[in-house]
Amino acid sequence: MTANSIRRRCALDSEFEHLSLEKSTKPAVTWMLIDQPSSLNQRIWLCLAAWLAILGLVGCVPSKSASDATSSQIAVQLNWYPEVEHGGVYQSLVDGTYQDAGMDVEIRPGGRATPVAPELVLGRCQFAITNADDVVLFRSQGADIVAVLAAVQDHPRCILVRNDSGVATFDDLAGMTLQRQAGRAFLSFLERRGHLEGVQQVPYHNSIAAMIEDPKVAVQAYSIAEPLLAQQQGLQVRTLMVSDLGWNPYSSVLVTTGDLIRNQPEQVKQFVNATRQGWNAFLENPTKANESILAANTHGMTAETLQFGAEQMRPLAKPDDFQGRVGDMNSDRWRTLVEQMVELNLISSGQVDPEECFTTAFLE
Repeated sequence: MTANSIRRRCALDSEFEHLSLEKSTKPAVTWMLIDQPSSLNQRIWLCLAAWLAILGLVGCVPSKSASDATSSQIAVQLNWYPEVEHGGVYQSLVDGTYQDAGMDVEIRPGGRATPVAPELVLGRCQFAITNADDVVLFRSQGADIVAVLAAVQDHPRCILVRNDSGVATFDDLAGMTLQRQAGRAFLSFLERRGHLEGVQQVPYHNSIAAMIEDPKVAVQAYSIAEPLLAQQQGLQVRTLMVSDLGWNPYSSVLVTTGDLIRNQPEQVKQFVNATRQGWNAFLENPTKANESILAANTHGMTAETLQFGAEQMRPLAKPDDFQGRVGDMNSDRWRTLVEQMVELNLISSGQVDPEECFTTAFLE
């Protein structure tokens, strides 16, 4: 196994910095999503809206919006390189579920700083995969983006420590050095609750090499990826799940636009239902989907990594205390997330209505 895929995916999390519209022959627009709430966010959206209106007057906007696309042709934008977090859509593609439902589905791999919101708003895709806190950020900046399915109930974000570090819980982190990428929302959450007091925070360079040399080094991680890399280096490690502390945004969230929901609800229902079938099948047997993901990921992915990730994904998608269907969401979770993001100064109070962030109306 190479470490490239794990290293690259660690560079992306829920908080984007600068997203630029790519693969377009139209005038370039920079889409900025910044961590701190500011009137600048609204000005950016207003400027973009004005820009689109002007182009519309001169006939320069793309000719097909999301709601104009034919019901049989659907594009899905991923928020990262193809991995197990996208298993449900690959499963439905490879086993013919989409095709049987009369849908011609294209899955578009993402990468670093994938412009999920612009791709949706500008109609270059009909659906996308992202995280719940991204949805809140998008909506705080004026994008009418709505979650329609959440495949993963418990977020895989964790702090990875060696077993011989003396750290058993978050309360034991004092005296450790934490390699992390500054500005991430989960770090603000940990700091606000005092879990990083006495912890030296240093940049994370997408490698666990320092942990191999020093048991007093911890790293930010995803429980579906980095633990395997550590084990392959001969380390016995422990994952401290941030979700256990209460920071737990839904992950692998299928989103679309309010425009598509209003104008083509049957298409949305059809796609959501087929994707949920895919997730159910993937969680039972990910073999075929993993083969498809491996073929689509040209950034150091291995079959072993995908198998490990799929195994770790199951309890995250179906926790022991979860009584709902795969894909389910509820108001309490969204309300808590919005309140936390207000508390962390990621959005302003009253800026986002939790009830408008999601709908379960299309889950059968």
